Amino acid sequence: MIIDDGILFRQAAEKDAGTLVRLYDQAARWMLKHGIEQWKPGERDSAHFRAKMRDGEVWIASDADGHVCGAYELWWSDEEAWGVQPPVAGYVHRLMVEREAAPAGAGRRLLEHAERRVAGTGRERARLDCVSTNPRLLAYYLDAGYRVVGELPNKEAKDGRIYGVILLEKRLDRLTVV
Repeated sequence: MIIDDGILFRQAAEKDAGTLVRLYDQAARWMLKHGIEQWKPGERDSAHFRAKMRDGEVWIASDADGHVCGAYELWWSDEEAWGVQPPVAGYVHRLMVEREAAPAGAGRRLLEHAERRVAGTGRERARLDCVSTNPRLLAYYLDAGYRVVGELPNKEAKDGRIYGVILLEKRLDRLTVV
């Protein structure tokens, strides 16, 4: 467990899969309510999160009272979006914030925690992708120090839906690792 400015970070365990599904569905409903076509409630189930725990890392953030306030996935490759790459990056996915319980700035602290995790492995870049129809999220990542390095206009969702994503990365050479 790692405490960062009042937020406790821990790697998710299988017992947390239901909590992760709830966070995902809650974030998806918020997006739909705000006209953002990105995630859909029910798209990610417990099996998805358990698989990500086995293949990479899934982190849960809690506030000082122990209430879950966010989570994210950290992958060590992402061939679907980035193609075959040398092992120089970690890939941040499903950055989720519990909007009712998260302290101000929790999303940024989740992102920074992921960046420190990546840097701690000796990898020099954090990468992520952002659906191309979400300018608000793109601006958020740009403000966090990411830069656009490409676009994948025809990513295919599990349901066959085709959508575009913007590929972003951030150099991590000066971060304090965890």
